[in-house]
Amino acid sequence: MSIQWYPGHMHKASKEMIETLPLVNVVIEVLDARIPYSSSNPFIGELCTEKPYIKLLNKTDLADPEITLQWQEYFEQRSNTKTLALDLKNHDPSKQIIDLINKLSPQKEGRNTLAMVTGIPNVGKSTLINCLAGKHITKTGDEPAVTKGQQRINLRNGIMLLDTPGILWPKIENPQGSYRLGTTGAIKDTAVSYEDLAYFGAEFLLEKYPERLIERYNILQLPKTEIELLELIGAQRGCLRAGGRVDLERVSTIFINELRAGMLGPLGFETPEVIEAELEQVAIIKAEKEEREKLRLEKAAARRRKAKANRK
Repeated sequence: MSIQWYPGHMHKASKEMIETLPLVNVVIEVLDARIPYSSSNPFIGELCTEKPYIKLLNKTDLADPEITLQWQEYFEQRSNTKTLALDLKNHDPSKQIIDLINKLSPQKEGRNTLAMVTGIPNVGKSTLINCLAGKHITKTGDEPAVTKGQQRINLRNGIMLLDTPGILWPKIENPQGSYRLGTTGAIKDTAVSYEDLAYFGAEFLLEKYPERLIERYNILQLPKTEIELLELIGAQRGCLRAGGRVDLERVSTIFINELRAGMLGPLGFETPEVIEAELEQVAIIKAEKEEREKLRLEKAAARRRKAKANRK
């Protein structure tokens, strides 16, 4: 399954970011530390090849710390990129971030440093803005796409923040990335199926974090498949229909909400090695698709030439 969610305001926001970028001194991208690559918008990366670039890996309270460190090392291989691992919900990293902004873009006399804050929906951009401003400036929430338009916030310390709406990109080519975005809550729930996400999450946890499942659901012997796991959890939680059948929609909703809330412990859904392998596979599939399309067009052109010749 490939999940796509790209409302009209995201297209408009992308255009506005391109127009504003020449004035920006530093770009700050907020990521979900559980999925640092999948939550990084390639559109933003393409814009920031020359600008000082700060990647903030937020929600570290929900993320596997060893994998988070791997991603910091991976991202900082780019000469213009620095990273910070954060838990904006429980800690105030304002001084760290402001010091890093000033280091990457020293203030010029009489001019504010303009720092563009970007990120996909529901990674904590608005929480970051409010934290840096020291007061409630922007609306926050667990629903994606709360911020709809750009706004400027003067921190009164030589730094001006440019808050931008959370934007995804028109086509998410890696199906695994789509699932990770949906599972962690970056895509509006009305655009995804809880059952599909639960199958993905259950399969992942069975393979990578089986001990978390045993602890959370008090399971003596783990089932081998995701559907068996969900049926077991459903029976435990009383998610039953007439005849004693498990209501998969109900148990899937419970399972995904518990996963998102961190009740299954800190998780790392992807490593640099996993992503490199997936990108290679995506490139192969894309090349094969392009080749099929090329052959289709060549055959269509040949048919037209033949039909034209027959008419003469």
